[in-house]
Amino acid sequence: MSDRIGTEITVPRVATALGEVFADAGHELHLVGGPVRDAILRRASDDLDFATSARPEETLAILKQHGSTTWTTGQAFGTIGAVFRGNRVEVTTFRADSYDRVSRNPTVAYGDNLVDDLRRRDFTINAMAVSLPGNEFSDPFDGIGDLARRVIRTPTAPEESFADDPLRMMRAARFAAQLEFDVDADVRQAMTDMATDLDRITPERIRDEFVKLMGGVDPVIGLRMLVDTGLADRFMPELSALRMAIDEHAQHKDVYEHTLTVVRNAVELEDDGPDTTLRIAALLHDIGKPDTKGVSPSGRVTFHHHELVGARMARKRLRALRFSKDETAEICELIALHLRFYGYGRGEWTDSAVRRYVTDAGPYLPRLHKLVRSDCTTRNKRKAMRLAADYDALEARIDRLAAEEDLAKVRPDLDGNEIMRLLNLPPGREVGQAWKHLKEVRLERGPLTREAAETELFAWAAAQGIEVPGQVSADSSDS
Repeated sequence: MSDRIGTEITVPRVATALGEVFADAGHELHLVGGPVRDAILRRASDDLDFATSARPEETLAILKQHGSTTWTTGQAFGTIGAVFRGNRVEVTTFRADSYDRVSRNPTVAYGDNLVDDLRRRDFTINAMAVSLPGNEFSDPFDGIGDLARRVIRTPTAPEESFADDPLRMMRAARFAAQLEFDVDADVRQAMTDMATDLDRITPERIRDEFVKLMGGVDPVIGLRMLVDTGLADRFMPELSALRMAIDEHAQHKDVYEHTLTVVRNAVELEDDGPDTTLRIAALLHDIGKPDTKGVSPSGRVTFHHHELVGARMARKRLRALRFSKDETAEICELIALHLRFYGYGRGEWTDSAVRRYVTDAGPYLPRLHKLVRSDCTTRNKRKAMRLAADYDALEARIDRLAAEEDLAKVRPDLDGNEIMRLLNLPPGREVGQAWKHLKEVRLERGPLTREAAETELFAWAAAQGIEVPGQVSADSSDS
């Protein structure tokens, strides 16, 4: 249920109720920022952000009295969080901060009016408010006009805004990607002139903003802006470097354009909302090309082993941006494997090769399927149809083998305990070597019978000079 303001904005009733609580306590309360913007755009929003004239300690007392839970992790910056009538809300005291413009740390200062609070926000489209419970719309910087014009602009001079917080430059690119908006020319120029100021921002904040950009409706809009303004050079220079490498298939001007096409292809293949892991893998899949570029005697441009070089480069970059180990591992493995498929169409793959493909990809296989398909950007329709048909055939073959074998969990037919018992070995290096040998046999030949697996184990042990106890035979049963 909700209250409607004119024909533009719908305010959640819980927001109106919270406004009544603050009004009864003698304080202003305004719904601000993203929730107002999204309401005007008719976009779903789970955020409920408020600005108030109450000081943090007064806000805390009000929310403790009327909310079920409160938290104070942001109290030093004037923000109190709470669960109010089943909804998470954050209420921040009017701010009038100043910044040291070196570390980007603000000197927290509280303001006494809404307009000054809105002036210090990042963009005009986020500098609108609705007073509660009166439902009066405030837009001192024409944010609603910028929404209509589909443009991103700062409430104050962009140089002043970005000097306060350089991350706002990346945020401009992120909103462009999320909303498919343009960026005001003065804002774009300031982003270019002040790109080096991004060095003041911690890797973690840059990573979080980059991931949000990659989750946008059209991340390519934001990526182009990061590269064109020089911001990408401050945290991911590998992207700009792609513009200097010629694509070996001559399908696009350069690898950079090919890469952006792959990102858009990956977006098209998503099943259930943005898959930022897949998108980042698509973005970085060819970053090894500039370092591996060569020219064959026939004049053909080559990028031998660029997938392996690219995986190493991606690992270094993602670690620098403080991505998690799991995210880094998956993205880099997808990059390393993305070319493996390009031998399949020649009919050279045995069932063993298919098993290895599935085993090496492991839990990443669904994303690998999408990355490989996204990487096909040829304008030659016949070639594109052949590659798609080849990959269809590979997926069908994987499904067939999966129905016959447990491809998702390819393991030796004998586990470590059985190897130790049959060879009378203690835990150690030799047991691990035997296990690896049996796994290779499993990959090559598929599932073995118990007798065949034991025979293979004894043959390996003999070749290694390991004496098999006389009482252990190939047809021994469990003790």
